Amino acid sequence: MPVAKFIKKHWSNIFILVIIALLFIPQTGMPIKVFFSRLIAFSPSEIAADEQVVLQQYDWKLMTPEGEVVNFATSEEKVVLINFWATWCPPCVAEMPSLQNLFDEYGDRVDFYFVSMESPKKITRFMNKKGYDFPVYIPKQQVPNAIESYSLPTTYVISKQGKIVIDKSGAANWDSETTKELLDELLGH
Repeated sequence: MPVAKFIKKHWSNIFILVIIALLFIPQTGMPIKVFFSRLIAFSPSEIAADEQVVLQQYDWKLMTPEGEVVNFATSEEKVVLINFWATWCPPCVAEMPSLQNLFDEYGDRVDFYFVSMESPKKITRFMNKKGYDFPVYIPKQQVPNAIESYSLPTTYVISKQGKIVIDKSGAANWDSETTKELLDELLGH
């Protein structure tokens, strides 16, 4: 069978194989995975009031990439957003622009914690390359049980009363009207 006839007959199978191959090449796989993660990212949902857990432990030490130690306890009785992420995680990278937009709008009223287990050098390089300026931290001790997650990304929104009102695993659109309305409500506006 001539090559042209073979390609014409099996073009859809060849196309699928090329896409799959591109997913396994790091230079092309990451952007493709980020693109598809953004396509399926929706606004996160609030947890039903009777199912919201209260964060009991605020004493949690974190470190900035510059080496400054910060205690999460300074955010007690404040509205807080905590995002666990990694530079190598396509869904994490996919939701970063919407989180940056949310930080730009609410950073002066909501305490943001972007928590990564990666090296300060790797985090700083990623932040500079992408032009992000939200606050990034590295845990210096065990994460409080109520917000411990084994999935990336995972994001929590915590009320002034310590209630976890959003517990979202996977990419989400954080720059949505629904999220902003919830934050405004939690802030008392």
